[in-house]
Amino acid sequence: MIEPRKTTKGRRMTKQARNTKASSAAANAAAALTEGDQAPSFTLPRDGGGTISLSDFAGRKLVIFFYPRAGTSGCTREAVDFTRLEPEFDKAKTAVLGVSADPPAAQDKFRDKYQLRTPLGSDESHAMLQAYGAWGEKSMYGKKFEGIIRTTVLIDAQGRVERVWRKVKVDGHAEAVLAAAKMQS
Repeated sequence: MIEPRKTTKGRRMTKQARNTKASSAAANAAAALTEGDQAPSFTLPRDGGGTISLSDFAGRKLVIFFYPRAGTSGCTREAVDFTRLEPEFDKAKTAVLGVSADPPAAQDKFRDKYQLRTPLGSDESHAMLQAYGAWGEKSMYGKKFEGIIRTTVLIDAQGRVERVWRKVKVDGHAEAVLAAAKMQS
């Protein structure tokens, strides 16, 4: 018989459960992009109908900001900040795309309510989120769950990852990403 080991909360965890948790964490770490990697290709439904793909931005730099949920306070501030700085991103020859797991109808409402000009992609399957390392284990009020990890990726004009920001804090983030996009011009 396998003797369960106590976790930090005093609950017992079997060896199989520990191995499953470890392999899940390893898979998330393996999926995480690093600078110099080729950006994973994607095609997503987008706000306003139609689709949006990595190939739509060929020859141009791209910022992808992954946000947990349309309409929440942090996500709204982040999207509004990227929209506000759109002219500056244009000057730096950099496009901006927001992505969440919200359905396209929720993205439409979010865009309209806050007058967002940044295109918004919908990844309900989580395939792109996982490929970009923006989906994984989170914790809130002591409970662990799977969800979107606020992440931003800067991709160069050749489709390579230039920079990755993980566990983003919203305040001042769009400005920091703009500064990085300008430096890489």
